[in-house]
Amino acid sequence: MEAAQVVNSNGNADGDYQYEIISWFDSVSKNAAMVQTETLGQILHLNYGVEYLKKWFGDMKIQDMDACALESLYASLVPLASHADFEPFIQRIADGDTAPILTQQTITTLSLSSGTTEGRQKLLPFTRHSSQTTLQIYRLAAAYRSRVYPIREGGRILEFIYSSKRLKTKGGLTAGTATTHYYASEEFNIKQEKTKSFTCSPQEVIFGGDYKQSTYCHLLLGLLFWDEVELIASTFAYSIVQAFASFEEQWEEICSDIKDGTLSSRITLPRMRKAVLDIISPNPCLASQIEAICRDSKASNWYGIVPRLWPNAKYVYSIMTGSMQPYLKKLRHYAVSLPLVSADYGSTEGWIGVNLDPCLPPEDVTFAVIPTFSYFEFIPLYKKKQDLTSSTVGYIEDEPVPLSQVKLGQEYELVLTTFTGLYRYRLGDVVEVAGFHNGTPKLNFIFRRELILTVNIDKNTENDLQLAVGRGSEVLSKYGGELVDFTSHAEVMHQPGHYMIYWEIKGEVEERVLGECCGVMDASFVDHGYVVSRRTNSIGPLELCIVETGTFNKVLDYFIGNGAALGQFKTPRCTNNHILLRILNLCTIKRFHSTAYN
Repeated sequence: MEAAQVVNSNGNADGDYQYEIISWFDSVSKNAAMVQTETLGQILHLNYGVEYLKKWFGDMKIQDMDACALESLYASLVPLASHADFEPFIQRIADGDTAPILTQQTITTLSLSSGTTEGRQKLLPFTRHSSQTTLQIYRLAAAYRSRVYPIREGGRILEFIYSSKRLKTKGGLTAGTATTHYYASEEFNIKQEKTKSFTCSPQEVIFGGDYKQSTYCHLLLGLLFWDEVELIASTFAYSIVQAFASFEEQWEEICSDIKDGTLSSRITLPRMRKAVLDIISPNPCLASQIEAICRDSKASNWYGIVPRLWPNAKYVYSIMTGSMQPYLKKLRHYAVSLPLVSADYGSTEGWIGVNLDPCLPPEDVTFAVIPTFSYFEFIPLYKKKQDLTSSTVGYIEDEPVPLSQVKLGQEYELVLTTFTGLYRYRLGDVVEVAGFHNGTPKLNFIFRRELILTVNIDKNTENDLQLAVGRGSEVLSKYGGELVDFTSHAEVMHQPGHYMIYWEIKGEVEERVLGECCGVMDASFVDHGYVVSRRTNSIGPLELCIVETGTFNKVLDYFIGNGAALGQFKTPRCTNNHILLRILNLCTIKRFHSTAYN
């Protein structure tokens, strides 16, 4: 399999379109402060008179107010809110209340968050604006990527994308993940036309409903179109790593299907089977080439398999920040020198920023806020010094500031006011202003603010956990082991409470090495409350639990069975979910306790 010698590139879109959309963003980012004031005015005028806003504005005639005065009035009258504040209103919408509760637009669709961050799925409004902003950010990001990694017009994307089950609420509204709604929308097809890049798989594969069958078909079709594939993509890096883990087990079966033009009996969904069989035909020559590459790659633990199978691919593209960072090592193992490009910054609540620097490694990426998508506020956060009494992660909060007043190097919690009916909504994301693109800030995602590990006076975030696990896994790697996935739990039922970290690993590693990993992780939590508590034994030794192979697939299956989509799945980095803990504890085969503070 050799790369195409001649690449006729127009960089995802014709030059005129690229110039047009980049010029648009340059214009709105230069005038970001004014655009933000106008955006808030549009949101409030469009939703004038809705029940939620009437609580605060009463019968004020805001339509005639000066935009700047309205911005000040809004911040002074409408309080900061969390999802819990909106939940009763959203539930009424789900139950069929058609009154203008949050928006004047009729809401017929609700988004479900993945549920992996807080342990349960949240319902959020989804409107046509949600799909339109998704299309807009995809096109904008594609234009910037094409400047660095131009691709052939009409090329294909091997996209590991999946829908989830779509349910009907009591009031007859459709509920599903935001990605599922988008893949079903007109905008998804428009995106392919506008960017001149087409997914390898038909809708029947994306909407199959069984992620294992869909993954097999994604891989099969991606290989059939091997010479047309210009990039490998997914919503989250996890999905790509998961797909290639499956490929390691299924490559011989896939080669057989390519050789004979057949489809494995593991594909049982009738619509998916028919759609794929309509595409494939026997190709013994291609099957032979793939088989030779796979036999060779298997001997080197699949190192560099992606560019060997898809030599025309220019990069790998997905969300790679935050909780996805632990998968970068494995992704680089598969991709080798193929660039990893981090996708844009968003949430189920709405899109936030675009990656303008696709050549940067994922660890260094920043996201330029798009000032037309929502009205953004920023709560300044200042780290407390060794405060052992607060129940929140050690921060002092200041009054929220608008986008125009953020400062370089300052950390903030994001607050959104959206066209879909969320007002001064605390997102829970902590970001740092890393720079500016014209007048709009470029954000570095730090972590989710929820306190994920705490036993006593200790305060450790997802970021702290990932740093500790990273140091432990470095020891594991030195002795030939590989960390597949991990999660954690703060055990407080027995005193003294302690941290439990669950690892699934590959490779044979001596028990003394795993004991060393355990101690390294324990010593890597540098939060003052944790260190003091460990020294006084008010927090017990960290416990490392090694789980059997396939345990985290069982965790995935649990979430998929409860309505999550693989494309939106993130392994929960800390859990109190009793069903998950039961799975993890039943699958634990070895336990180690830290001696770091002995």
